[in-house]
Amino acid sequence: MKADARKIHPPQADDTDRSVLARLAALKHMTVKELKDEWQALFGEAAPNNSRIFLEIRLGYRIQELTYGGPDRETRRMLDLLADEVEGLSTRKSQIADPRNPVAGTRLVREWDGVAHTVTVLKDGFDWQGRKFRSLSAIAREITGTRWNGWRFFGLRERKQETV
Repeated sequence: MKADARKIHPPQADDTDRSVLARLAALKHMTVKELKDEWQALFGEAAPNNSRIFLEIRLGYRIQELTYGGPDRETRRMLDLLADEVEGLSTRKSQIADPRNPVAGTRLVREWDGVAHTVTVLKDGFDWQGRKFRSLSAIAREITGTRWNGWRFFGLRERKQETV
């Protein structure tokens, strides 16, 4: 049989996926005591409260986390920085860098009212007319005098595909 003659089927859920789905579905049918026992087994400590919804959600996440892995190092770092910011522990030495930002040194050019505006991407912000800004939206507001999404203003945000 030739290779091109074989039909290619989309991959079916494997045994691991089925097992995880079955465990997640089983959570809905457990009593609070059973959920707390499951918590003890998965976390190695007593459940923090008796809220059925909390236990189901957190156990569901933990089952998937143990099977498929948790967030990557960069995501954990970003979450830690955000948590410090919310709790007031931020020293502001480490600025949270948006990983979507263009590479430092990139120049963004946008024409507005017949004037070309050039913005240089810095490691920790943006430079426009010799002034440093933390966001593109702040620069767009300076240029236009109105609120803009900076990504959209400078053409960095992808537009949704239009359907015909």
